[in-house]
Amino acid sequence: MEEFATLEYITVTKENIDQEHICCAISNNKDIQVSSKKDWMMQCFEYGLVFLKSTERGKCFIEYIPAENARVPILAENYMYIDCFWVSGALKGHGYSNDLLNACIKDSKEKGKSGLCVLSSAKKKPFLSDPKHLLYKGFQVADVSDAGINLMYLPFDKDAAIPQFMGSAKHPHIEEQGYVLYYTSQCPFNGKYVPIIEQTALEHNIPFKAIHIETKEQAQAAPSPCTTYAMFYNGKFLTNEQFNDKKFSPFYLLC
Repeated sequence: MEEFATLEYITVTKENIDQEHICCAISNNKDIQVSSKKDWMMQCFEYGLVFLKSTERGKCFIEYIPAENARVPILAENYMYIDCFWVSGALKGHGYSNDLLNACIKDSKEKGKSGLCVLSSAKKKPFLSDPKHLLYKGFQVADVSDAGINLMYLPFDKDAAIPQFMGSAKHPHIEEQGYVLYYTSQCPFNGKYVPIIEQTALEHNIPFKAIHIETKEQAQAAPSPCTTYAMFYNGKFLTNEQFNDKKFSPFYLLC
């Protein structure tokens, strides 16, 4: 266990995951949001996943993995990829994000990495790291996509290669019509809301298909810069923001 500022932090591992909450979903282990996220984490631990969080119950954590094993379509040789970096609620504004990012940098340097990379955006988007905060921390834009989702990076030395999106991730497009969702179990909310919008689509005859990305190979070949949640409509990338039953109702969609 590490201690910074006024908070204590702990790394979630396969040995303690049953006893630890996972911040973004703090219900009990039987809740589908928690069980799906923890199953995903157990699969990724063998690929180098690190989940560092506050011991306080709340959203205060950083989650990262070697980029070659990341569930995103990027080329970032010898980088560490940040899956999720979240401090919210009463825990904001106390320097805890600095604690977490500094711990990630320290760990990544000790592992011989060339830098960090993370998905962000041209303008602040939900479920993505704030580009202004990342720029303030020294990150730079490495690559951009037509979806308004950018790849940002923090090199540890001037000779580090610049990460980039793979293939169609820069220009997201699919051939299928209607609503098509690509998603992983990295975000626990998908465990709850994907079945809800599947049921909503059935009830209202909305053309909808959900594609669950379960391996890094599937993720790295995905037609979207983000894979945690990527909704397409009639072939075009629509949003990375999650739908619930209200947002996926015919009235909302028509509006």
